[in-house]
Amino acid sequence: MPVPIAPPTTPTFSIVTCTWNSAATLADTLASVQSQTLRDIEHIFVDGGSTDATLDLIAAYSGRKRVLHGVTGGIARAMNAGIDAARGEIVAHLHSDDYYAAPDVLQAVAERFDTARAAGQPLAWLFGAVQVLKDGHLAAPYPMPAFSYRRLASGRAAIPHPAVFVRRTAFQQAGMFDESLRYAMDIDLWLRLAKVATPAVLARPLAVFRDHAGSVSSSNRIAARREEFAVRRRYVQRAPLAFAIYCLRYLKRMRALRAAIGTG
Repeated sequence: MPVPIAPPTTPTFSIVTCTWNSAATLADTLASVQSQTLRDIEHIFVDGGSTDATLDLIAAYSGRKRVLHGVTGGIARAMNAGIDAARGEIVAHLHSDDYYAAPDVLQAVAERFDTARAAGQPLAWLFGAVQVLKDGHLAAPYPMPAFSYRRLASGRAAIPHPAVFVRRTAFQQAGMFDESLRYAMDIDLWLRLAKVATPAVLARPLAVFRDHAGSVSSSNRIAARREEFAVRRRYVQRAPLAFAIYCLRYLKRMRALRAAIGTG
């Protein structure tokens, strides 16, 4: 008589890591996940066709993992593929050049979700601070004020991608990353999620972001600013004054960018 196969258990966290020829930095990402004191994790790798040692590093990785191969079409599509594959209650995206700031990050995040649930006020998502690693120097984390939709809409507050944790069911309400966007897909999603539920804030570093010449955030800055403007304009009716404030900041930053790179 065949033995019935038990359905897969639901982990607390699904960590999604998108990779493409990421061997130079992936080891730090893997080590930071393996060092977590909370071990109820599945690690989903979304690979865009790596030809270096990336897939070898993943194969040698001993954590609970799944690998999605040959996912092309941009970073938003890759991140969405990870969300679609996720089985965990809480989904986080930790890119292959980022890593968690301490071994107790996931434990702290889980405790915040659990505390809110026990108080009858379950969280849909939360975020914390990041530290930026550039040229071997780890900068101090930015201050973490209380969340304000107006501050987010006006560009006066940022939500750092690798320090965001979203309950998987929240994507059903807010949608996922807009695959038509190349740079500002995270800002777009945060603005949609914030319309559904106010995030909690953990006022401590949760992740380290590695800023280098290959980072999307450090290249094609004018195109990125233009796309961000178009994204924020989608939500002007939600916070019209905040958008007006953002427009002033946008014009000032664009002038500075053009001056810095000699295009105008």
